[in-house]
Amino acid sequence: MSTPIRVRYAPSPTGHLHIGGARTALFDYLLARKNGGQFVVRFEDTDQTRHVESGVQNQLDGLSWLGLNWDESVDVGGPYAPYRQMERLDLYRPFIDQLLQDKNAYPCYCSEQEIEQEREEQEARGETPQYSGKCRHLTDEQKAQLEADGRKPSIRFHVPKDKIISFTDKVREEVEFETNGIGDFIIVRPDGIPTYNFAVVLDDHLMRISLVIRGEEHLTNTPRQIMLYEALQLPLPEFAHLSLILNPDRKKMSKRDESIIQFVQQYNELGYLPEAVVNFIALLGWSPVGEEEMFTLEELVEQFDLDRVSKSPAVFDMDKLNWMNNHYLKKAPLEQVAGLAIPHLQKAGLVAAEPTEEQLRWATELVGLYQEQLRYAAEIVDLSELFFREQLVFDEEASALLAEEHVPAVLQSFLKQVENAADLEPGNVQKLLKNVQAETGYKGKQLFMSIRVALTGQMHGRDLNMTIHLLGRDKVLARLSSLL
Repeated sequence: MSTPIRVRYAPSPTGHLHIGGARTALFDYLLARKNGGQFVVRFEDTDQTRHVESGVQNQLDGLSWLGLNWDESVDVGGPYAPYRQMERLDLYRPFIDQLLQDKNAYPCYCSEQEIEQEREEQEARGETPQYSGKCRHLTDEQKAQLEADGRKPSIRFHVPKDKIISFTDKVREEVEFETNGIGDFIIVRPDGIPTYNFAVVLDDHLMRISLVIRGEEHLTNTPRQIMLYEALQLPLPEFAHLSLILNPDRKKMSKRDESIIQFVQQYNELGYLPEAVVNFIALLGWSPVGEEEMFTLEELVEQFDLDRVSKSPAVFDMDKLNWMNNHYLKKAPLEQVAGLAIPHLQKAGLVAAEPTEEQLRWATELVGLYQEQLRYAAEIVDLSELFFREQLVFDEEASALLAEEHVPAVLQSFLKQVENAADLEPGNVQKLLKNVQAETGYKGKQLFMSIRVALTGQMHGRDLNMTIHLLGRDKVLARLSSLL
């Protein structure tokens, strides 16, 4: 019986869950669940200059919101704990010693200034910058002298020359690198903390990770890591490098790009549904069998396969995400959508922070009026602004309609109907409009458009009966009287 698949999502705790990281985590999760394996979340925090204290919890919160529950991590523990690199430093030491003993690594005493000068000289000669290896053959006496001078060494891996590093990638198929293009690289900094390429190899090995899924930007790290596996005589995991996610202009997405929303927390805050975001992210570089595009998480688990992950870059289409989220919002219970939307009305000062039962019912009905239209819950503020205006503003088209000769008669009749009405429940509003039709003889556009424009300032909108009901008697009378 084969060993169950073990995959890991291993972010640096530098902030919130990015959409690219979310895709990697999702693909990890889907494969683990489909194959009865384990999904591990660990944190690569050796770069303390970029460490954000809340970063770990932010990442976990983002994954949790998406519904990607993990089997092992900092919060639930697991057989290969700890799950933060800075808590694993003692585990790395024997491997460092082994590389030094086997002459596969050596201490390097070069300062940053010396490395930079060497790089500039190589570039001036038209060479590809890489470390020259000048500390590779230092004698014990030379090392002792340098240390006596106060120099603390880093440790570099000795890259073999004239070797081809090849591997079969689960997405990109056959990949090759020449070692001559890779200089001896640092695996342990002078402060004793391992670099990414070294620590990730040891963590993946010690945690029994069988498949490494990550972004294409890590492809050039892979030959370095394979050399470390081979030097330490460790079995290789499989690799799958996902294509880039491009912005709508088909350019590489940067975290400063404001054309798209890039962090999962932002989608949560704006009132997107996690199932819509998961569905959308799954299609960034993966294509299902057939034409269907709407999938639950359970259906994605059943369908997902790395064989259908594309080598070509995925384009982040914000319009498609909004269309997809609208699809999910339309099918969601009103109470759920209202729960997402009303806080945005409260934040805008349009609904009381602690509404009465009546105010809450009104706000829920307001959300219901726009539920079919909402792309995300925060849009309720802009969509419903007509209900909160002190004064309406009429554009040229609306003003022209209100200037037509039949309008005063229609509005006068409707004003009188509202004044005498018992209430403005939607069913009763419908009766009032029929009374206006009977009294004035106007119907269709002349009737309904006149009243809509007079009360909302808009030529088109949601259900008129419900709109009038939600405006309420006082506002309806005030707007009609103002126009007349």
